Amino acid sequence: MTSSLPNNHGLGRVGIWTFALDLQPMSKAQEAARELEELGYGCIWVPEAVGREPFASCALLLAGTQRIGVATGIASMYARSAVTMQAGWRTLTEAFGERFTLGIGASHEHMATKLHKTSYDKPYTAMVEYLDQMDKGLYAAVAPTTTPRRVLAALGPRMLALSAERGLGAHPYFVPPEHTKMARDTMGDGPALAPEQAVLLETDPTKAREIARNFMATYIRLPNYANNLRRLGYTDDDLGDKQRPPSDRMVDAIVAWGTMDQVVARVKQHFDAGASHVSLQVLDADPAALPMRQWREFAAATKHL
Repeated sequence: MTSSLPNNHGLGRVGIWTFALDLQPMSKAQEAARELEELGYGCIWVPEAVGREPFASCALLLAGTQRIGVATGIASMYARSAVTMQAGWRTLTEAFGERFTLGIGASHEHMATKLHKTSYDKPYTAMVEYLDQMDKGLYAAVAPTTTPRRVLAALGPRMLALSAERGLGAHPYFVPPEHTKMARDTMGDGPALAPEQAVLLETDPTKAREIARNFMATYIRLPNYANNLRRLGYTDDDLGDKQRPPSDRMVDAIVAWGTMDQVVARVKQHFDAGASHVSLQVLDADPAALPMRQWREFAAATKHL
């Protein structure tokens, strides 16, 4: 790494975002995490939805490795109280230091109301209040010796600005490089900017876009993501609806597919736009597969970034 590259805040340049580890027995997930570590990835991002509890998952993955970072991408503020969130955050930081990064977000209305049986109103205001409660929370256990690390799941300008003010920075999801440019302009030069990028090694346009559309089907209907893409200039025709799939333009903006060189060029676009770290979400024709082969290939292909 040269001094001209932006500070990656200990995340490394390239990481892996994956739900695939949740679909393996934990012993196999730890084995895969150890190989990701040996391959040189800087961080493993694990989600929270209907899979493993993310703090427990992160603890086990961190305990099974030695150097690689692990982050929640993201832990929902509606899944636990602010006091419980900060206790988990400080517990993992005390045990693993700067290898743990808490990614926290407001998630989505249907997750808050239907899954967690709570209200979803004014997520920005709710996030400010939640962060205040976290930072004032009582914690009587052994304190961390390093400063706990926190990023926010941020898409719009206000949440991006908040992420720069109240933590390391932002972890945007389901975004094209033009969002990364907007986010960097909004946040300024210092904070971490760690977007997720879906990637697919498939050169046949029909096959690639079919796999991509299957991946995008749930996300493209969620208002937070759809509204963010509209802010970037994508139209309702691009987004599609229940009767019409998203346009080729929309698919190609969200999922980087093609040869390895073509996909890595997209990752580089994020770095050129101001990203300090990019997490790769590898897509496969079998969404339940553990994409170990692709992870190995991307590790070799992205070492120069």
